[in-house]
Amino acid sequence: VQRQACGGGLVQNGGSLRLSCAASGFDLSTYTVTWFRQVPGKEREGVSCIANTVRGTYYLERVKGRFAISRDTAANAVDLQMSSLKPEDTAMYYCAARLARVSSVDWNDDHSYDYWGHGTEVTVSS
Repeated sequence: VQRQACGGGLVQNGGSLRLSCAASGFDLSTYTVTWFRQVPGKEREGVSCIANTVRGTYYLERVKGRFAISRDTAANAVDLQMSSLKPEDTAMYYCAARLARVSSVDWNDDHSYDYWGHGTEVTVSS
């Protein structure tokens, strides 16, 4: 069972990147998948989540309208399209998955996730 996050890189302020979380060995569409990010010295924060039940999505307030999460079922992956990137979006981004249902209250609780990808670095220059 493997999970891999990719698509990070260096981009200028206002640019776009698309991250992808691909899985092998299990059907990612049956899992809730959330993208987290972390900056050294700060706590990890939930960025966006796509649920495995009612197909709900959740976003960190600061990224609403700029980021969009979606499933690529053919690729067994979850993508995060990031637009209008800002320097404060610079971080290591991780995808995480869990089978349990998610709600607006707990989607960003990183302790509740069972599986984690290796992370991909996003750097937004000013």
